[in-house]
Amino acid sequence: MPHHNTVFRDILKLVPWHRFEALVDQYDADARVRRLPTKVQFMALLYGQLSGASGLREIVTGLSSHEARLYHLGAAPVRRSTFSDANANRPFAVFSDLLALMMKQAHRSLRRTMAEAVYLIDATRLPLNGHSADWAQFSTNVCGAKAHVIYDADADRPIYAAVTAANVNDITAAHRMPIEPGATYVFDLGYYDYLWWAALDTAGCRIVTRFKANTPLHVVEELAVADGSDVLSDRIGFLPARQAGSRRNPMQDAVREVRIMTSTGKVLRILSNDLDAPAREIADLYRRRWAIELFFRWVKQTLKITRFVGTSDNAVRIQIAVALIAFLLLRMAQTAQKTIRSPLVFARLIRANLMHRRSINTLLEPPPIHQDQCQMSLGLC
Repeated sequence: MPHHNTVFRDILKLVPWHRFEALVDQYDADARVRRLPTKVQFMALLYGQLSGASGLREIVTGLSSHEARLYHLGAAPVRRSTFSDANANRPFAVFSDLLALMMKQAHRSLRRTMAEAVYLIDATRLPLNGHSADWAQFSTNVCGAKAHVIYDADADRPIYAAVTAANVNDITAAHRMPIEPGATYVFDLGYYDYLWWAALDTAGCRIVTRFKANTPLHVVEELAVADGSDVLSDRIGFLPARQAGSRRNPMQDAVREVRIMTSTGKVLRILSNDLDAPAREIADLYRRRWAIELFFRWVKQTLKITRFVGTSDNAVRIQIAVALIAFLLLRMAQTAQKTIRSPLVFARLIRANLMHRRSINTLLEPPPIHQDQCQMSLGLC
């Protein structure tokens, strides 16, 4: 009978362990550690994400029930108190840097020109309880964190992620984001900042966003639009030369305003620095923003990222990084097989079979009958 590793082990093979071990050494994460090495902590957190565990106790109990199979992974059950202390105190940079390395590696394999790259930028709020008030209090009795993401919709994966407290403005986080010259960036009103737009424009990036309702446009040219289209108008003009306090507007170049009618009857004013593309292309690019909303929904619902195993800044950052690593691993594993095309179905099958000994390529087939099961069926036990 052929031997099969567990599905979890096959997933773990996709982790660049040599880079992980280098990060552990770089941040001295295993210094004076006797019971729970960083690698085992990471595997426990990853098990929690892939299995759908809703809390610390469920992860610990689930791992204990698979002690024999954990041994073959180089892991072991974890104690709740030790696991909690590791999440609170071990450097989160080990996990966030691993996420950054894996996103960069996955993105490099796409081999597209920057002119073809369309990146969606947004942030999602993650609710926390009152135990996180010392670092994440947003308002009275409300605490939360934010995950700021640049998402490549064509590749269906994030290429950049950062975590802040929920009271940090989106544009503050955006100023720290890397800019790839020549790429297209699509974002909403949370990133309404002329200085940041000017930096993107100077880097040769195409911008697609929305006008605020009260932002005037000094129109210099009206472009024709097709009759009967949901594109209502297409105009080229200039933004106000001055901002509040008579400050000079750094976004001095001409911009485009494309007004469209949504299916609900709402009129949107879309702004772009691309003066040549068809209005329909600009409108369609803005509509692609919906893809990052679906990404956030998928991660929250499928990976249970709204339930945290710790309350400290460090523990929350670690868990978000591991959740996004789990997302990348699921995408990599799905790409390696050709049978299951739905990401949601694939994630559910991984969860149901995570600690079973079978190949990822056979998740849709009946589970194999092992020797002990054969003996029981023949009355030999």
